[in-house]
Amino acid sequence: MNTGSGGGRRMATNINGVRQNNNSKKFISSFRRLKQDYMMIMKDPVPYVTVAPLQNDILEWHYVIHGPENTVYQGGIYHGKLKFPIEYPFRPPSIYMITPSGRFKTNTRLCLSFSDFHPDTWNPTWSLSTILTGLLSFMLEEHNAVGSLQASDSVRRSYARKSLQFNRNDATFVELFPDIAYEITCKLERAKELEAANQKQTNKNSQESNNLANKNGSTTNDQSEYDRFNRFVWSCIYNLIALFIVILFAYIVQWVLSEYNH
Repeated sequence: MNTGSGGGRRMATNINGVRQNNNSKKFISSFRRLKQDYMMIMKDPVPYVTVAPLQNDILEWHYVIHGPENTVYQGGIYHGKLKFPIEYPFRPPSIYMITPSGRFKTNTRLCLSFSDFHPDTWNPTWSLSTILTGLLSFMLEEHNAVGSLQASDSVRRSYARKSLQFNRNDATFVELFPDIAYEITCKLERAKELEAANQKQTNKNSQESNNLANKNGSTTNDQSEYDRFNRFVWSCIYNLIALFIVILFAYIVQWVLSEYNH
């Protein structure tokens, strides 16, 4: 009985060893392939896309998409991740978008022809570059799929503006993409300085308008005082003339009566 029990334990150990050995081989194979993909993408970068693996997990890669010019994503920076299976390149990765964009749900597996939603359509010859190129292409189109969103152009432009601060607050993003994070920081600081300058100019213009209004008001008041003074002077003159006429008339009447009596 003891011998049988020991044999069972040894058999289980051997089976686990085989499984671990197989997993190790798969990991080494996927590691080599991902390294090869990375070298290829370094030599021939995907337009608008940057990619880097996690330091402690070679099977998780993070990407950054810079919003292309003349699109609703222009100026935006979109961070996401790819989670590769240990069987890569024979099985596809799962794909996620982290930064809100108005095109994809965040932190949700995306249903794409080159993602783990469709292992039957996956081609082992496809590489990291193929995946990222396809993702960017799908982002710029309006096809519906699990994990995609419909939003207006104005909403997506709003997300593009907000994406900088969103990513700047993401510790993983800052760690993996320090150069882009620094670029974002500089842009945010310039935007803040520009906003402060615009606000200062607005306040200055407002103050100048108030001063002009006060000056015009003061001028109006002065003009009103002048007009009132003129009316008073002319009123006095008219009254004096009228008084002079009355006195003259009385004098004439008195003179006529005096002459008549004589």
